[in-house]
Amino acid sequence: MKQFDLYVNTDKESSKAYPFFIDVQNDMLSSFNSRVVIPLAPIAKYDKTYPARLCPVVQIAGKEYALLTQQITNVSTNFLKKKESQLANYRNEIIAAIDFLITGI
Repeated sequence: MKQFDLYVNTDKESSKAYPFFIDVQNDMLSSFNSRVVIPLAPIAKYDKTYPARLCPVVQIAGKEYALLTQQITNVSTNFLKKKESQLANYRNEIIAAIDFLITGI
């Protein structure tokens, strides 16, 4: 598991609202049996209500998703079964969103 890996949410109850999770935990902490993740929610073309600095929008398979940084959480590594992609190209936006969540800057 690597930082900024994107995983499919395999939980039937929450996967419609949050189809993906992005792993934001530093790779130096890979010995833990849990990872810090941020859920992603699909954005309809008409729905641009997420605050941009807190919820950056990313493209996954041609569709837009917002990182719900305010819902940052941790999950067991067993939960992250299906790696979908890698979002390291959004590194600056993701780190800025986490920084904004914590510092407000």
